[in-house]
Amino acid sequence: MTGTLYVVGTPIGNLGDMSPRAVEALKQADFVAAEDTRVTLKLLTHFGLRKPLVSYYEHNKAESGRAILARLKAGESCALVTDAGMPAISDPGEDLVRLCAGAGVDVRVVPGPSAVISALALSALPTGRFTFEGFLSVNKSARFEHLDSLRGEARTMVFYEAPHKLADTLRDMLEVLGDRRIALCRELTKIHEETVRTTLAEAAEYYKNNTPRGEFVLVVEGAKADIAPAATLEDAINMALELRRSGMSLKDAAKRASQRTGQPKNAIYDGAVEK
Repeated sequence: MTGTLYVVGTPIGNLGDMSPRAVEALKQADFVAAEDTRVTLKLLTHFGLRKPLVSYYEHNKAESGRAILARLKAGESCALVTDAGMPAISDPGEDLVRLCAGAGVDVRVVPGPSAVISALALSALPTGRFTFEGFLSVNKSARFEHLDSLRGEARTMVFYEAPHKLADTLRDMLEVLGDRRIALCRELTKIHEETVRTTLAEAAEYYKNNTPRGEFVLVVEGAKADIAPAATLEDAINMALELRRSGMSLKDAAKRASQRTGQPKNAIYDGAVEK
């Protein structure tokens, strides 16, 4: 008989949010698969638990996943945890759940705190429909492409962001999405928890000159039905020229302007060359 993989939510900052059922799941598991064993050891110690720990994270998930699956097939039970929040959500635990499900291993969930849902609840933006977009790429081109794909997204959008990338992300959001309402939720459930409800323009301006601290969840207003009139070819050419002045190659600038306006890339390129 195979064992069971328990997907266990853990606190995102405040240990008081750990549920009794989550503590019991850790207590009953034969071993714990952790993103960072040092972080999870502190959690176990806080609740007076001693359990064998195995490392499972992005760079060892293939090898470690196979080893965990073998133990589950041998009848052991495993509690999967991440450093904070729900495993398998924007997290390599997604692969372990898929691996176990494909092998016929029973997977159960022990719900816990979620930064996505917590920030959404605090945002004062529409919550009936939303989309979670995770982290934007550190690569500028990939980040722009991701944001471009969301220009017409009508649902509220939720992003994770690290402090050292926040200023660039806000600037790019403003450029691609236009000015919209945003809630910046920082250090959720921790001592310095803060939610700032403002606009992308005001947030981008503020963080040009102020250093952000702590981990952020950004909740961004969706597009309105009448977001903007259709851009003309002349608008697209001027956009490409502006992107070119910022250091982008003309070819890439024409492609970007085409994605954002719907105008033909070749026509934008030719018009920019003429100018």
